Amino acid sequence: MRILHTSDWHIGRSFHGHSTLEALAEVLTALVAQVRTHEVDVVVVAGDVFDSATPAASAYTLLTDTLVALHDTGARVIVTSGNHDSAARLGFQARLLREGIHVLTDPQKIATPITVSDIHGPVHFFGIPYLEPAIVRHHWPEATLRTQAQTMAHAMTLVNQGRASHPGRSVAIAHCFAAGVDATAGLEREVRQGGLDVVPLSVFDGPDYVALGHIHGRQQLSGSVRYAGAPLHYSFGEQHKPRGSWLIELGADGLSSAEWLELPVPRRLVTLTGTLDEILSDDNVAAHHDAWVCAVYTDALPQTEPMRRLRARFPNCALVQHEPAGAEASDERSYAQRLRAAVTDEERIEAFLVHVRDGQGATAEESALIREVLDDRVRAEALV
Repeated sequence: MRILHTSDWHIGRSFHGHSTLEALAEVLTALVAQVRTHEVDVVVVAGDVFDSATPAASAYTLLTDTLVALHDTGARVIVTSGNHDSAARLGFQARLLREGIHVLTDPQKIATPITVSDIHGPVHFFGIPYLEPAIVRHHWPEATLRTQAQTMAHAMTLVNQGRASHPGRSVAIAHCFAAGVDATAGLEREVRQGGLDVVPLSVFDGPDYVALGHIHGRQQLSGSVRYAGAPLHYSFGEQHKPRGSWLIELGADGLSSAEWLELPVPRRLVTLTGTLDEILSDDNVAAHHDAWVCAVYTDALPQTEPMRRLRARFPNCALVQHEPAGAEASDERSYAQRLRAAVTDEERIEAFLVHVRDGQGATAEESALIREVLDDRVRAEALV
């Protein structure tokens, strides 16, 4: 059986104020062509299908068109929700989808697989939607579920119980931050709180293959546990990371091969560093005129209208930064800078505590109390 593992489409995401919808449509069209060329049996999309819990109508249109195109190749399609998705919105039309397209968003059905058979027998696909501990712990009151690590471990226990009652080969699909990954700083919005929510690799023992989502770069954590990454570059921090998907082949005895299939890059990303005059040189323009450009200029003083000057030479200049050459690096940041860098509510609270306590953040006991209060708030909002 041939399985294509993809994830993190982030339909509707912008890139420094520019829509990515057209570029993503081009890439997903290429992905559909790969599914047809390689005669893929099952396409797995491991979460973060949308970039927002409230996607625009155009995002739904692209998703629908892509799912239909994948289905028309003859492949089965299995989709799970990620932390960016609204499980309710992603799954509301699941019963209306045509035969062979499965959207798995119900945590109470983790142990119930989608079964697809080949000449060697059944392959059971267990989909784990993104699980926010504060929202899902009422489903399993007997378990202690305060962190993503604990919640994912419990979910995999359910998967392995399902495997025990469904003999044959198996694939698990999940969206999380697993131990050992190389994340893009500031990009993957947190699925963890500090180190507590990093999921140990051993949690995924059991299935023949584990298809993970959330990390935007290709990652191989073991022979059977991998991230496919995003199909499009969404940050200059990931400009050197390849875009593509994993072509997984299961033989009679389980995983037999894994091949990386490259996807096209509609517009290259490049970071140019030097004085503004050096960045604007004819050689740079000739080499990078059509690329997305991040310009880091090192002049001692800020230059007049640098973005206007850059876009006159690089029409797709998306970002300009001033980093004077020889400036001493410092770890000290203002309160406002810490707030801008914060991603989670815990980080915002930590920034406040560091500010008012002269550098002293939350203690372990205070961190646990903060987590409990925020969990209660998330749970209350989910019930509204």
